[in-house]
Parts: sequence; structure tokens; C-alpha cells
Amino acid sequence: MTQIDKKIELLAPVGNFEKLEIAVHYGADAVYLGGKEFSLRNFSGNFTLAELEKALGFAHTHGVKVYLTCNVFLRNSEQTAVADYLQSVGDLGIDAVIISDPGIIATARKRIPNIPIHLSTQANTTNLNSALFWQNFGVKRINAARELSLDEIREIAEAGEIEVEAFVHGAMCVAYSGRCLLSGFMTGRESNRGMCTHPCRWNYAVVEETRPGEYYPITEDDRGSYIFNSRDLCMINHIPELITSGIFSLKIEGRMKGINYVASAVKVYREAIDTFYEKPEGYSVEDYWIHELSNISSRGLSTGFYFGDPDQILPNFENQMQQSQYRLAGKVLEAGDSSLTRVEVRNKVFKGDRVNIIGASGPPRPDVIKEIIDGTGRSVPYAQPGSMVHMVFDTDCSPLDLIRRIETDPQDS
Repeated sequence: MTQIDKKIELLAPVGNFEKLEIAVHYGADAVYLGGKEFSLRNFSGNFTLAELEKALGFAHTHGVKVYLTCNVFLRNSEQTAVADYLQSVGDLGIDAVIISDPGIIATARKRIPNIPIHLSTQANTTNLNSALFWQNFGVKRINAARELSLDEIREIAEAGEIEVEAFVHGAMCVAYSGRCLLSGFMTGRESNRGMCTHPCRWNYAVVEETRPGEYYPITEDDRGSYIFNSRDLCMINHIPELITSGIFSLKIEGRMKGINYVASAVKVYREAIDTFYEKPEGYSVEDYWIHELSNISSRGLSTGFYFGDPDQILPNFENQMQQSQYRLAGKVLEAGDSSLTRVEVRNKVFKGDRVNIIGASGPPRPDVIKEIIDGTGRSVPYAQPGSMVHMVFDTDCSPLDLIRRIETDPQDS
């Protein structure tokens, strides 16, 4: 049975409650998030047990599943603590726990036997026999190693009964299945303990030992060298191949990314998936999907290892980040109609600014800020970050819609 017989899951990253609201608003079927402990993204907001309970209530009310990451590699001294932690999250009714350490899997099977176990990408599952091993060990779902081709993933999905999840968008790690030692070696913060400082994204140069202070770029780029700078993954052009491969869940990377990233990525993949199921024979990629994904900051986009194209896994030697022509202006809090929309401002905006309003579906809607009204009811020429104001647009908005200020003329980009 191919996955076209059952609608594929769209799995979104969530670093805090606001990102959860955004992911749900723009169409995620499920989200993954971390607690304050035992998660590989210690620098994202993450959730206390009380916050996790609130998140579960919100997500389940909207029919969205919640998967908790518990994917660190433990030390002996942490065994009792992780067992107690698993018991606590299991009592909350989490939908699954994402684990990489076999010891934690064994503990989870004993302490929370009714909670499904999903295998983290950190376990680097690269073949069918490994998938079957984990299936026999009580794992319900594996995350296929990023190093696999689509054909290899299809073979695993078709031959085993275990669910297969695969990353389709976001950052690629320079190390094999994310098992990187650079951060621990250079800063003392171990990536496999949730504290990665991302030294693979830093600029590097050569210095000759008798000429201290004289730095020579490793490439002929005067901005520096990017020898570890892997490009980001983007599979929006290949939704039909992914769905018909038997993959159960399409996963977006990025728990540490902002709400603008989460909104754009989830919205585009949601629309692409829905469009394919509605008309698989006449499916085509919308131009604005590509435009949306190209305008969230990235290190260049690629299809990674999916199709065996060596050009797709070359580092981005040319620049560190591709910047967007938009800036997040604010988030809609309340909206009755276009005449008065309450907005939480994220970056300074002015009356007369051209903006795009990002609804839950359809292309971004261009508009202009016709009026800004502050908390005292006065019309003001601009609004500062962090303020709550009312704005007037021609376009109707909905709560949680994002508003982006157009920084450059699209014709100039």
C-alpha cells in the first residue's frame, strides 16, 4: 500500500507555545517539541511540564498530535531522572516520544508502555534490517537517515510494517546524521547533549604560524570561507514522489527558527500536499510556493541526498545566508474586518508601508498599512517592536495571520 491511500502527515517544528499556535494555524497535522530536559535543542524555548500540558490541550483541541523529543545520549548519572521524566510526560498523554538512545527506549517501554516510540534521526537508520530491528524492539516509527536516497527510503517503507518519517525541509548537518563533534571540541558544548553552537556555520580562514593575525580566506571569497556550510534541504518540487514512496510523515526541520519560518514552511507544504491529494493527475507546483520558501533565510536550497546528485550536497561556498526581501512586521491578534486589525508589532513599521498578509491558505495578499492607531486611540506615523496597535488594511485578516513588510521591490530582486 502506498501512502497515497492514506493522507501523509505534515510534521512541524515547535520551539515554544507561540510557534505551536503558528504551526497549527498554518496546517500542521502534528508537531514535535522538546521539554526543558533531555532534548537536543536546549537553546530553543522548550516546554516545562505545565507548558507541555497546556500545549497538548491546545493541539488536541485542533486535532493536532504532539511528539516530544527525548533524543539526547545519556550518561549513567541521568538514568533515574530520565525514567521519572518519561513517566511524567506519559501521564500527560503525549502522542509519541522521539528517542535515539537504546537505553532510553528500553526505559520508555517499561515506564510508559502505551506511548508510541519514534526513533530519532540521531540513530541514523540507513537500511531495512535496522528498521526491522527497531520494529522488533518496539519502535513504531523511524526517521530515515538524511543520507538515504528516495529509492532506499521507499524500499524500507514498502518492506517493513514500521512507519517511516523523512525530513523534507530545513537545515542539513555537516556531520553524519547529526553526530557532530565540532561544537564540543571547539566550545565545550556537546551537540549530542543539546548544546550545539553550530560552528559549521562560522567563517573560517587560514593563518600561517609565523604571521599571526594575517588571515587568508580558504576560497577566493573576501567574506570568508564556508567549508562546512551545507545547504538547506527543500523538497517542495517533489511532493508526488515523496507521497507515493510510502513515507508516512514529512518532517520540517527548525525548532530554533522563528515564527516567520514556521508559518511559510508549514503553509507551503500543507498546500502542496492538499493539492496533490485533490488532483494527483493534474498536480503542478505553484510559483508562489517556490517564492515563499526562497524568501525565508537559508543557506541555499538543495534536494540533499534524495536523488543521488552530487551537486546537491556540495557546500554553499558563495555566501553564508540568502536573505529575504521581506521582514516580519507583526502578528494579527484580533481581526473583525479590514477596518481595524489588532497587531502585535515585531519590527518597526510605518504608515504607508507595503506589506504582505499571510493567510492560512492561498498566496500572500499584498496591502498597504493605511493607518496605525496606538493604545490611546491616536493615529501615529509608526509603531515600535513590542507594541500592540490597531492597523487598517484593505484586506481582511484572521487571528495568527502574519504581516510582512516588503523591504525591496520584487521586480528588483
